[in-house]
Amino acid sequence: IIGVGMVIVIVFTVGLIVGRSVDVNSSVFPITTSKNLDMDMFWRVLNLTRKNYVDSDEIVEEDLVYGAIKGMVSSLDDPATVFLTPEETEEYNAASEGKFFEGIGAELGYDDGQVIVVTPLEGSPAKAAGIRPGDYILKIDDYELTSEDTVYDAVAKIRGEAGTEVVLTVLHQGESEPVEITITRDEITIPSMSLEFIGPDKDIAHFKIGRFTEASYDIWVSEWNKNVRDIVDSGVDKMILDLRGNPGGFFDAAIYAGNDFLGEGFVISKQKDANGNIKNYDSTLGGNLLDVELVVLINSGSASASEILSGALKQSERATLIGEETFGKGTAQRVYDLEDGSSLHLTILKWLLPDGSSIERDNAIKPDIEVKLTNDDFIDGNDPQLNKAIEELNK
Repeated sequence: IIGVGMVIVIVFTVGLIVGRSVDVNSSVFPITTSKNLDMDMFWRVLNLTRKNYVDSDEIVEEDLVYGAIKGMVSSLDDPATVFLTPEETEEYNAASEGKFFEGIGAELGYDDGQVIVVTPLEGSPAKAAGIRPGDYILKIDDYELTSEDTVYDAVAKIRGEAGTEVVLTVLHQGESEPVEITITRDEITIPSMSLEFIGPDKDIAHFKIGRFTEASYDIWVSEWNKNVRDIVDSGVDKMILDLRGNPGGFFDAAIYAGNDFLGEGFVISKQKDANGNIKNYDSTLGGNLLDVELVVLINSGSASASEILSGALKQSERATLIGEETFGKGTAQRVYDLEDGSSLHLTILKWLLPDGSSIERDNAIKPDIEVKLTNDDFIDGNDPQLNKAIEELNK
């Protein structure tokens, strides 16, 4: 997973998924480290708390252990590496598989000590209320967020039943005054992709990829192939690949999609592991969309796997990128499922662009043609980015 920090509200972090591991039998001791850790200290503190805390009858020991684990993981100072309780894991799984749940429909991330909106989901209460990619969340109802609050802390406060309201105080990008936005929570579903034919002559395929995840990689590929067949069968030779608001997903899905546009022999991405080893991921399949003229739409809600694909298409000069700079997240997480239903999402890899450059917050994917979506555009429902893409293809 490439997590920007997607959790539920839906605020969830899909990020870049590289796999899941079930870890139910691993031995905790002995611990092999370069330093001599005194694990007895942990047990002493736990026992002291049990025996001497003033409201000891209110202690939930499971919460103590989960809190300790969360503290350990947070010490890595990596917002994409997180420990999720069984309840949080269940919600994460539902979100990443596109299942129905209740919330506001926004993906949250973490940027320089602040909780940020990566993207509101299409058709969500968050988007309808005026939440935008890049919004910094300052307050949730009457609670003011601090640098100590994680994405998951924010999620816990935003989450709620359908029909209830939450008031978010946010700061839009490029503005100096925060605004209060009231959102009514609702039932949320997450579409992975959609296809329509647009333009006066319906001769442009507008293929929107909302995420690179489904209940499984095979299901995602099957849906991708069906839409690609529809494009090929239509006979159109112009296409808009819309990756705006796409937070990522299966790395293999991004590589698979790249094959259809690039054909054989191109480097789509590179993998750098903890030891500094670099592995190339080349296109190996004959592409089905090699002859279509291609424009890719991106914005600050495009992250992870969508940055890998858009970056590869840009560096190979296969497509023109239009829109705004992407989010900037090029790490990948492995999900370790633990025996009690909890999970550890651990950053294990960095993904690089074909030229070897990394994808970072300060080195994200930049469009070839920058077109911003203004506040007025957002309010009025105008889409100058899509309009510019159509204009480019009709030159």
